[in-house]
Parts: sequence; C-alpha cells; structure tokens
Amino acid sequence: MNKENSAALKIEQKIDSLLALMTLEEKIGQMSQARHFDDISEEDIATKFIGSVIHTQGPLPGKDALEWQAKFTSLQKKALSTRLGIPLLFGVDAVHGQNTYEGATMFPHNIGLGASQNAELVAQAAAITALEAQATGFNWVFSPCVAIPYNEKWGRVYEAFSESTELTEKMTAASIRGHQGNLSDRHTVMATAKHFIGDGSTNFGEEGGETTLSPQQIEERLLPPYKAAIKEGVGSIMASFNTISDKAMHANKELITDLLKNTLKFDGIMVSDWKGYSRFGESDIINAGIDMVMAVDGDLDPFQEGLRKSVEDGSVSQDRIDDAVRRILRQKYRLNLFENPFPDSNLINKIGAQAHRDVARQSVRESLVLLKNDNHTLPLDKKTPKIVVVGEHAHSTGLQSGGWTINWQGTLENYAGATSILEGIEKLAQGEVVYDRHATATPDGADVAIIVVGEVPYAEFFGDIGHESNELTLTLTQEHQNYISTYAAKGIPTVVLLISGRPLVVTEQIEQSKAFVAAWLPGSEGDGIAEVLFGDYDFKGKLPHSWPKSLADVRGTYGPNFWDNTIRPLFRFGYGLNY
Repeated sequence: MNKENSAALKIEQKIDSLLALMTLEEKIGQMSQARHFDDISEEDIATKFIGSVIHTQGPLPGKDALEWQAKFTSLQKKALSTRLGIPLLFGVDAVHGQNTYEGATMFPHNIGLGASQNAELVAQAAAITALEAQATGFNWVFSPCVAIPYNEKWGRVYEAFSESTELTEKMTAASIRGHQGNLSDRHTVMATAKHFIGDGSTNFGEEGGETTLSPQQIEERLLPPYKAAIKEGVGSIMASFNTISDKAMHANKELITDLLKNTLKFDGIMVSDWKGYSRFGESDIINAGIDMVMAVDGDLDPFQEGLRKSVEDGSVSQDRIDDAVRRILRQKYRLNLFENPFPDSNLINKIGAQAHRDVARQSVRESLVLLKNDNHTLPLDKKTPKIVVVGEHAHSTGLQSGGWTINWQGTLENYAGATSILEGIEKLAQGEVVYDRHATATPDGADVAIIVVGEVPYAEFFGDIGHESNELTLTLTQEHQNYISTYAAKGIPTVVLLISGRPLVVTEQIEQSKAFVAAWLPGSEGDGIAEVLFGDYDFKGKLPHSWPKSLADVRGTYGPNFWDNTIRPLFRFGYGLNY
C-alpha cells in the first residue's frame, strides 16, 4: 500500500470511530451551516453542534484581519469545547480574490480570466485567493463557478469562465489545483465547484429558472468541468437553484447521487445553496444527496428539527445521514483541522501583498480583448500632449470590479488598496491628463479621448436582464452612449473601454470609436489596463463568448453562440486583435 492510500485509509478509520460515538443531534449539527452574526449566537455553535459557519453580506467579523481571525478562533474554540471536539469549516464567497475583505487582492472576474485562456495564471490567482482567505480566517471558499452561460441575460455570466465547454474544463481544473494544492497545507482551502448543474443555461438566462437541455446536451456540454473538478479532488460541489424537467436540482437524486456520487465517484461534500432546505423540498434534498445545508435566514431550527423527525419516522435513513456526515468529516480530516484548527496570524501580512497584486495586474493585462483598432490608434504614445479620460468608471475601483466586491452587490465607491483605471493612466502618461467625469467639459486641443463606460455592479438575480428588481439592459445607458458620441462628434480620436460582466450590444458605439476594448471587470489593479494601452504589453485576450450584433440576437432562449447557426454574431468566440 502506497503512502497516499495509507493516509486515506487512516482517515476512513478515524471517521468510523468518530461516527460510532455520535448522536443523531451531533450528526445533524455537522450537516448544518449557519451564518453566525444573524442566525446564531456563539453558544449555539456548541449547543447545536454546528458543522460550518458562513460569512457573507452583513456585519463584519472585525475591523482588520487580526480581529477577523480572533472572531473565528473564538467560534472554533466553542466547537472544540463540545464532547467530541469536531472543528468548524468556515466558508466564504471568495469568487475573485478574498472579495469580502477590503484591502485584499481582487482579480478580474472569471469571464476575464477566461479571456486570458491562461490556465497557469488561473491557478496562481486561485492560490493567492486561498492564502488571503486563510489569512482572514477561512478554510473553505465557494469558488470556482464552472457554469457555462448560454444567454447574456443571466446575471452571473461574469462568474463563469466561458461559453466554451473545453475552455471551462481547462480553467476549472487549474482553479481547483490552485485553491486546494495540498489540502493539509495551511496556505490552501477547500474549493467548491458550482452550481450543479445547468445554472447558466436556463431559459432566457433566468436565475433559478428551467433548464430545457436534453440529458445528452447536459452530459456533453455542462458535465465535463465537473468531471475535471472531481479528477482534481475538489472538496465540495454546490447544488444550483435551477430546475430540470420541472424538478429542483437540489432534490434531483438521479443527478446528485446516482451520477455525481455513484458514477463519477465524487467523495466530497454536496452543499446546498442559500436556504436550500426550505426552498427546495426540505428532507427531499437530503434524500437526493445534499450533505450540508446552508441553513440561514431562519432555516437552522426548522432544518435541524425537521431532519430529526424525518430520521425518526423513517423518511430519511440513518445510512443517508451517516454518508453525509462521513463526507463532511472526511474533508475536515483532509484539511488537517483536527490538528490545526486555528488561523495562522503569520499570513496576515500577505493580504494585498505586492507580489499578489503583480499577478492580478498580469491577469488584467491578459484579460483585455481588443475588438477594434483603426489606423493603429493603439498603442498610445506616452508623450501624447493631451489625453482626456471620460466616465465615472474611469475613477471608481468599485465600478470597475463589479459584484461580489466588498459587498454582495458590489460597491460604487473606491475601496482600500485598489488602483483605478485613471490612476493607471496618470502613472504612465508623460503629457497632460484631463479627467472629464461626465463628458461635460470642452477640453481644447485634446489629442485622444479614453472613454470608459459600462455596467453598474450586480450579483445573482439582481443582474438578470428583465428582472423586476432592476432596470438593466444589454445596451449602454443613453448617458454612456452620449459620452462616446459627444467626443466622436468633436473629431477627437476615441478609445473606448467597456467595463462589463458580459458582452453587450454596442455595435453602434464600436463603429463610432477608433479603438474598442472589452475590459470585463478587472478588479483592484486598474493600472494593468494602462500598461497595455500604452504598449508596455500587447493585447493577449480572446473572446470567451461570442458577441451579439443586435438585441434581436439575444431574444431567444439562448444567445448567439453555437445554438443557432442562423445567427451570425458580431464577433465569434476566440476573436481578439493585437498589436
């Protein structure tokens, strides 16, 4: 028996011993993930035998990383004070860096990393995210999103790498490697492939809607990234909000247990999404194969009491409970939490470190896709006498970073440690730089205008086009269209930077501009954009999605990728110019 198999056998033996000692209440506690600041008290960690704590939107654990670590250490001590002393998993939505902590390194969202096509860079970004997550007290991240978006109207397009199954598969494997590394090492975290399955291919891009793909299409187009994740040993997979054949994915035993666990041999934790218990069938989701439940917003007591009754009346078997707890304990042993349950204060000075920001800046450079460059407008000469920079997105790190940045729905403001696009331009330009925030100035003698336009931050269903909660469209606002047309009418050469979480219908604006760049959501290192505009580096990015020509292209169930060959996109998948 080799060393790896011997270690795995020892873990299974430890789990057997621990399971034999556990009461039903302790097992159900391990299956519970709670939000500390809103749902439970510190004492509840011990009395309700909580298995995991999630940190998301809401009160912060403290004012700095040391206080965050101290809070999670305090919670961990409560868990360790119980009869069996089983440590907690601490989970966080770190989807483009440790994005809940102000001052952490924020990478381009996955759509930008997909444009880079650089799997090694994705692995580096994931490893840095893991280290900064550990430095703030976490050992589990809900990342990467391995959805394959088939409609630009979906509000989570930017969380996924690409419409391409092959590219998504490659990036998924790299992300899992980077996040998890050697799981027992204190610099790594447990990763989560999400959301299983069909979340990005719902009809009309509706978050949590119906996915009408055939079983063969699901297997061929959506399943490969999950196979890649499992091959890399991913520690957890999260169920999705959508339905397939009118059945909630959370309650789909055929896909979760029969396919994922039995056929594909996934041995990690199947975790629910937000309030999965009350939303998708209560104990039906446990029978379908959900191992840990995100029991938040009032769900904790109903979940624990409801599941106990279901076991007592035989509607959920003891074997199903034991399988769920075994999977949870297995990951806790793999993470070496029984030996090293507390965060490492020596990691704190790594948060936002220059070396990390250098990788993020490289990620920005390689994510940029040049869609148009008439008359070699780019690269710009650093000695250009007068450059005008236009648009509020040019000088707001919140706007350039999108959703899941500091707050769930992002922020409109600048945040600590980040560099705006304007600041990056000012660093490199040797001539005069004028900032015209709303295109209201009349700068005489401007040689070029860099116009930065795009979407406001959003996350989840708040980003769905047509959702009642927002006024989002797949076009630029009239105000942003006017920024471009105003400067184009002055005869000033215009370079347009589009900050967006998805391809937008901007055919007219591309025609008006001399150069046009899809910059996606670059994160905290805005100066990476200037480095390419001024020619220190060439463009490398290629479109991770086909680009719609008109709104008519996106009125159907799915967008203009490879579903309908009668729709010719403005730019096909993989398009991108360089110098």
